[in-house]
Amino acid sequence: MEAYLTEWLALLVRWIHVIAGVAWIGASFYFIWLDNHLREPPEWKKQKGIKGDLWAIHGGGFYEIAKYRYGPERMPEELHWFKWEAYSTLLSGMALLFVVYYLGSPGYLVDPAKADLTTGTAMAIGLGGIALVLALYEALIRSPLANNGRLFGLVFFLVLVLADWTYFQWFSGRGAFIHVGATIGTVMVANVFLGIIPSQKALVATVRANREPDARVKRLADLAKLRSTHNNYLTLPILFIMISNHYPSLYGHAHGWAILAAIGFITAFARHYFNLRHRGIRKPSILVASALMALALIWVLAPAPASDAPAASAPVSDSTVRSIVQTHCLGCHARHPSQPGFQAPPAGIVLEQPAQWLSHKAQILQAAVATQYMPLGNLTGMTEQERQQLGQWLNQTH
Repeated sequence: MEAYLTEWLALLVRWIHVIAGVAWIGASFYFIWLDNHLREPPEWKKQKGIKGDLWAIHGGGFYEIAKYRYGPERMPEELHWFKWEAYSTLLSGMALLFVVYYLGSPGYLVDPAKADLTTGTAMAIGLGGIALVLALYEALIRSPLANNGRLFGLVFFLVLVLADWTYFQWFSGRGAFIHVGATIGTVMVANVFLGIIPSQKALVATVRANREPDARVKRLADLAKLRSTHNNYLTLPILFIMISNHYPSLYGHAHGWAILAAIGFITAFARHYFNLRHRGIRKPSILVASALMALALIWVLAPAPASDAPAASAPVSDSTVRSIVQTHCLGCHARHPSQPGFQAPPAGIVLEQPAQWLSHKAQILQAAVATQYMPLGNLTGMTEQERQQLGQWLNQTH
């Protein structure tokens, strides 16, 4: 019953996290698009303090949107804020981190081949890493480096790559990926909480007091715009991480940290194309370069053909493979799993009979032989010889 309830809890928390994330990132995309599509207003609007306006049609009606240079003459009675989407994403994401990784199946987070960590130690490393990167980011954005956008981007990218590599030294591939995502997400929400919302509150207070924005308010507004831009470039990498747990060939790779760094760079670079395009600057070469880098990464990661593998001296018997599967696979991939934390076999894959092994041949070869990500965290101690025997049996005349 405990596993059943835990599975439902993980599902509900994940669902809330996805809903909140879609709302937040959708709002981010919309406002970046809106800001870059504002056009110079007519003179009568400029006299009212309007900096730019935009006309749009959606849902069967016309919308007129105006952005004030600093604020309206009088504060409206009802003002909509965009902050709870971000806060809900972080809170649900942290809840998911605890339910699935810290308190769930240890194989998701810990890989004994790397480090035989206790739950408490793993939590300390994970949460400590998130806090450290956040502190570094806040120090950087409050420094003169923030005035140089490209250099700041390069330095912070290197910080994330270092965190990425460090997580991979301690955690399983899947655990490392999710902690990079949690780190990026925390920085993004901190941008909202520590920079964007305080700037907006200062601006609202200035308008209510019927004052002109002073140097402090203008500086806060500039930093809020910078933080918002940083969040915009981080959206595509974090969306990739949100779906990456479905693809063990990436996080289970021996150089998974480098793969994640490469994909993060490629997706952020591709986002740059759309940001420029929204401003009327068309540089398709950016998108072409992103596509070529992605294709190059796919080519580099392609597994060697089975025929290239050295031939074994003797065939592997069915009984040998049955013993391997029973020892290392059936704890999770049985109709009624015995592994704590599993109410049903992952992805619905049952491996109780030889016919089932063969029907999932491609997945087994990828997860247990090529990437060696399965068993989770290698909790059962599957040896290299057993992996080779399993791969040989699947490839021999089957």
